[in-house]
Amino acid sequence: MVSSIHTNAAAMSALQQLARTNSELETTQGRISTGYKVAGARDDSSVFAVAQNMRGDISALTSVQTSLNRANSITDVALAGGEAISDLLVQMRAVAVAATDPSIDGVARAAYNNDFRSFLEQIATIVNEAEFDGANLINGSLTNGIAFLADADATSALTVDTENMSLSGSIVTLATTASLGTTTQASAVVGALSASLDNVNAALGRLGAKANRLDTHAGFVQKLADSLTSGVGNLVDADLSKESARLQALQVKQQLGVQALSIANQNPQTILSLFQGG
Repeated sequence: MVSSIHTNAAAMSALQQLARTNSELETTQGRISTGYKVAGARDDSSVFAVAQNMRGDISALTSVQTSLNRANSITDVALAGGEAISDLLVQMRAVAVAATDPSIDGVARAAYNNDFRSFLEQIATIVNEAEFDGANLINGSLTNGIAFLADADATSALTVDTENMSLSGSIVTLATTASLGTTTQASAVVGALSASLDNVNAALGRLGAKANRLDTHAGFVQKLADSLTSGVGNLVDADLSKESARLQALQVKQQLGVQALSIANQNPQTILSLFQGG
């Protein structure tokens, strides 16, 4: 090697190696501080692009989950209302059957009729109040049902059909003017109550089946979102145990590089010894 005070090849080599070590150390420290091995497009453009697309899908699935949760809440309220109506119909049937007894007096019949009319009013109230977030599945206000998001592309939907349980309808056939005022009226009411109870229970079965489908799909969407989240993590998350070990190794390498540069910078001093007298 040429001894020169103008060119110090050893120092340049040590400086280049130290610069590489410092760059690697900066990268490792960035991974440790952020938790990402790919925090931006500069780190790995292709991986970052894939991860960003997956993050977009995850965000969209969050919106789908929100829609399905709303669907579940609306359906749960409708089921609660329908079950309450079914319970009332059972009680009304007992009252109506008792009112068909020709031996009861006018006072007893009036009491039965008052109870019956009270039950009718309760049904009407339940039908109108079984609403969540402006949606009511049992009062006939949603003629075509209500659709909810089913996928991240918003290309498919799950529709929950309505079950109109209003009085004088196709499910609850009891008229709003129904009465137990006479034995004949009571007998007619018993028949209407039997049909209405069967219809309500069938409607509850349909609503329950739809609620189960919503639950199943919501569970699938959650699992899909979790899988995508795990996939993004596999792509961009840093292995902190490895980065910690690498950090310690690079810190030692940096210290050795500084020492090597210091030694290389002292080489020109040895030239002076060549010119010292004997």
